[in-house]
Amino acid sequence: MKKVLLKIDGMTCSACSNGLEKFLNKQEGIKQASVNLVMNNASIEYDEKLLDIPKIEKFIEKAGFESLGIDKLEKEEKKKSNEKYKLMVLTILAILILYISMGQMVGLPIFKIINMHDNPIGFAMVQFILSIIAIFLGRDILKNGYKNLIHKTPNMDTLVGLGVISSLLYSIYNTYLIWMEDGEAVHHLYYESIVIILFFIKIGKYVEGRNKDKTKEAIQDLMMITPNLATIEKDGKQKQVTLDEIQKGDMVICKPGEKIAVDGEIVEGTTHIDESFITGESVPVKKIAGSKVVAGSMNYDGSIKYKAEKIGKESTVSEIVRMVVEATNTKAPIAKIADTISGYFVPGIIIIAILASIIWAILGKDIGFIINIFITVLVVACPCSLGLATPLAIVMASGLASRKGILIKSSESLENAHKVKTIVFDKTGTLTKGHLSISKIYNYSNLSEDEIIEAIANIENHSEHPIAKGIVKYAEEKNIQMDSKKVTDFKNISGYGIQAKYNGENYLIGNKKLMLENNIPIDKTIKENAMNDDEVLGNDGNSILFVAKEHVLIALIGVKDMIKENAKEVIDKLKKRNIYTVMLTGDNEKTAKAIGEEIGIQKVIAGVVPKQKAEEITKLKENGLVMMCGDGINDSISLVKADIGVSVGNGTDIAIDSSDVVLMKDNLDKILDLINISKKTMRIIKQNLFWAFFYNICMIPIAAGVLIPFGITMNPMFAAFSMTISSVTVTLNSLRLKKV
Repeated sequence: MKKVLLKIDGMTCSACSNGLEKFLNKQEGIKQASVNLVMNNASIEYDEKLLDIPKIEKFIEKAGFESLGIDKLEKEEKKKSNEKYKLMVLTILAILILYISMGQMVGLPIFKIINMHDNPIGFAMVQFILSIIAIFLGRDILKNGYKNLIHKTPNMDTLVGLGVISSLLYSIYNTYLIWMEDGEAVHHLYYESIVIILFFIKIGKYVEGRNKDKTKEAIQDLMMITPNLATIEKDGKQKQVTLDEIQKGDMVICKPGEKIAVDGEIVEGTTHIDESFITGESVPVKKIAGSKVVAGSMNYDGSIKYKAEKIGKESTVSEIVRMVVEATNTKAPIAKIADTISGYFVPGIIIIAILASIIWAILGKDIGFIINIFITVLVVACPCSLGLATPLAIVMASGLASRKGILIKSSESLENAHKVKTIVFDKTGTLTKGHLSISKIYNYSNLSEDEIIEAIANIENHSEHPIAKGIVKYAEEKNIQMDSKKVTDFKNISGYGIQAKYNGENYLIGNKKLMLENNIPIDKTIKENAMNDDEVLGNDGNSILFVAKEHVLIALIGVKDMIKENAKEVIDKLKKRNIYTVMLTGDNEKTAKAIGEEIGIQKVIAGVVPKQKAEEITKLKENGLVMMCGDGINDSISLVKADIGVSVGNGTDIAIDSSDVVLMKDNLDKILDLINISKKTMRIIKQNLFWAFFYNICMIPIAAGVLIPFGITMNPMFAAFSMTISSVTVTLNSLRLKKV
């Protein structure tokens, strides 16, 4: 199976996108097609043995639309649109035709040549000309309506087109009667309805189009965040190249004030980098040799050399865009309900309009009244607001989440996140930092803690042991001076520790056996100074380093995987929301329970292998929706098994297929953000659907004439106006998500 994203032209409303989606999904060889109205594209998964892209494009053409080729999601040149000018002309036409047709009724002065009593022919012909100009300006609506009707996918434009053509034909017929000197015919002209209907429809489309463009531009802007040029180093010489020229393995130079060109790893230099566009964190991050850098982030204060690792479509930025677009292409369950209703809605409205017309004809009403009912029902029921209710809100929410460093792969995850009953956390790398660090220092010397750390960190910097790396990282975070030249006579003693000279003084760093082997007294020192400090550190899950200087024990250092700073706060907030919290880890029970108690986890399940983790997830799902938070690699089975899999990463390797949501920043607060965005998005969607349904339930009976016995009527012009207000209301309500 292959997947392609095609750009589609000719879609104007949800009925268009739904019709195309249904048509494509019926074709042999297409496994799954999802059409995105806001992005104007179609994501199509197909069997390459049966189909190719030209054949798929023929299907699209057969459905009445046009494929503009593969959608590369690149920033588009802003095309000069004449829609604004068309709207201005339509506004003038609307004012003129209302003045001519109704001015006399309110006592406005009217020229005799267009006075309905003095010159009914002139009155009719001027309106006819104005309506023909309006039809020309709104011909795209009529064209789309006709096209969708013949392809058996009638949509909003079909309803409007039927209404406009009906009004035009009936008005032309009455104009003919006026020519034949039928005085009554002058009161049965509906030319003004044509102009006003098209005017209001165009206003609605213009507002919707602008808001869709803003949403699309926000996604496409991500592709423009990388610089156009970069400097690479080859054979000792620097050369400026375009991004397309950079190859994997190239050494790229980035100076202060420049942007990172491609994803890579620093091999030389130290700097601070602003990654806020991808992580949501405004504070620049310190980067050293070995640190990963992401394309599009800003280099602040240091010159660095980094090795290109991910280029083109493999880059983090490209992955973000792909995930955001795929999330907007997937249908949330609530969206599928709305789509199903929309699919039956347009044919249903046509039937209602015909039935209402037949009933009024049976009741003896004249043809003008019947045409008025027919047109009003068609126009008032346009399903724009219904169709926009869900997709626009989901696109806005996906964009908001991505700006906060949360990548949502499916709309279903967005819909369900606020419904979770249980959140399961992996321990290492999720609740803890995932690397060893100094947790406690017992100082038995006259040296300050920083002086002790400076000595051991510089010595440990010569070792590759995980504990050594943790100590060095801790020292760097505390901005402790590192100078490898001060370290001499370094020796690794396998199974014991290390010995070296720092500033000419002898140091031993290692386990208790190293001290005993070198006849350094331990028990007496510890008991006199800190009452069995080694036992205290051991019970707290630490690996213990004994530090001796010139054959005297000067410190005990506890090293362990530290809990993330905000873990306890996040767990407390989840419990306040009545969300049950579980830790699921392969680590030993003693360590796991100690960490669980410290941060307030309600249930700890320890010592389980990946398969057992998945089994535990299945059991927990019996009590409601389960979210699993893990590192996306060791927990891949559990992430897939959970209702929502959340990968907590460091923002560089985000292409984790097993998760539904990727947190770009290693920050548990983002889980709370995800739940909040989900809750507010669903509230907006439900509001949209309520108003869309409520509007149609109220307006269609009035348009059909049900309330005429009570003196309540509706004409096509008011129908067009109210339909536009409905669509604009839903659009503006969805845009509220931008301020969350």
